[in-house]
Amino acid sequence: MAKPSIPKGTRDFGPVEMAKRNYIFNTIREVYSLYGFQQIETPSMETLSTLMGKYGEEGDKLLFKILNSGDFMSKVSDDELSERNALHLAARLCEKGLRYDLTVPFARYVVMHREELQLPFKRYQIQPVWRADRPQKGRYREFYQCDADVVGSDSLLNEVELMQIIDEVFKRFGIRVVIKINNRKILSGIAEVIGAADKMVDITVAIDKLDKIGIDNVNAELQSSGLSEEQIARLQPIILLKGSNEEKLNTIAEVLKDSETGMTGIEELRTIFSYLNIISENATTPINYELDLTLARGLNYYTGAIFEVKALDVEMGSITGGGRYDNLTGIFGMPGLSGVGISFGADRIYDVLNTLDLYPTDSLQSTQLLFINFGERETAYCMPVISSARANGIRTELYPDAAKMKKQMGYANTKQIPFVAIAGEDEIKAGKITLKDMLSGTQQLLSPEELVSVVSNK
Repeated sequence: MAKPSIPKGTRDFGPVEMAKRNYIFNTIREVYSLYGFQQIETPSMETLSTLMGKYGEEGDKLLFKILNSGDFMSKVSDDELSERNALHLAARLCEKGLRYDLTVPFARYVVMHREELQLPFKRYQIQPVWRADRPQKGRYREFYQCDADVVGSDSLLNEVELMQIIDEVFKRFGIRVVIKINNRKILSGIAEVIGAADKMVDITVAIDKLDKIGIDNVNAELQSSGLSEEQIARLQPIILLKGSNEEKLNTIAEVLKDSETGMTGIEELRTIFSYLNIISENATTPINYELDLTLARGLNYYTGAIFEVKALDVEMGSITGGGRYDNLTGIFGMPGLSGVGISFGADRIYDVLNTLDLYPTDSLQSTQLLFINFGERETAYCMPVISSARANGIRTELYPDAAKMKKQMGYANTKQIPFVAIAGEDEIKAGKITLKDMLSGTQQLLSPEELVSVVSNK
């Protein structure tokens, strides 16, 4: 029989891995809650009509489609099969797909539940998403996103608050990051002033790849999109702009002075930066952010500020991203509802924390206290103490079998359980329990109350 396997781009997670992942999810969840965000969940699958056309042509190709149930071939003719048109057949055979991200399902949720929501609505969502992508380091076909969005408010204070959330989460993780910020209105203005307003999507998709493929390949892609050599030449100083955030803004403002859209984007960034500066002045560690004009965020629905986070101490792609989308709900019949959101890439954060070995020791421990099993009489003596320990929040186990002491202690060592409780004949006579500290090797003879107190305070 062939050895079982899992699809490429997916992973199993054992107890240690899950402890690490729960540390990530719980940290993000705590920070979201601090800022007043409420949790929702949406189905793993959505109708294809909800998903298709929301992520651009490339995104549509990466949707996992689900075959209709029952006799899904009954409505497909022999002629259609013989044509072997994959896209046409998929449309006939599939009505549903696995969600590509959490933002489009959220927009669908807002439209469906509009009458129940108090605007502005601040939601967070921690669930898996699926993309039919080519697996590689840091890129998976199934992965979790941890999103926070605000809809129903145009205020740039929402962008500022999301930057604070990003900063707080990564400070809690101990990961040094830089938050890269740009504005799609600036990119639109750039396309406008070089005389290629109709090529805005092609330009943003190309320059978004600068870090991955280099300037020469970006220019080749721009040329293949139909930009002239003169237009590409005018883009070079903009793409490669250097200096402080203020210097970059001043330079690009001069370039875009005749573009109303571009200047609006610049003013939006000036407002965001001014608030971030005020916050940083009163913080122990300032928020590390920079204007990056090569940042484009490939998704078509962004209309304002866009963000991306890079770890400074490990080679990894974006570990958080997001931006403002002024009319995403318009595609579902509710135009004009503004939104802005971020998404933490939990799987990439997991890899960064592993690489830098930044997990707190206590986040990886499951059981704190193990009671050794010597038999029925000893177990009966320990039962009330075990109940008391659990009642006081101590994660406690009783070894289920009266196995040899060496085997039970080996179990404690393998699971890295810090304390072992031993109650044999002598302890029972004295009404005590021996508590062994597995790290130091020291032992104490304690009353049940003292044992609970000692372990609780460690």
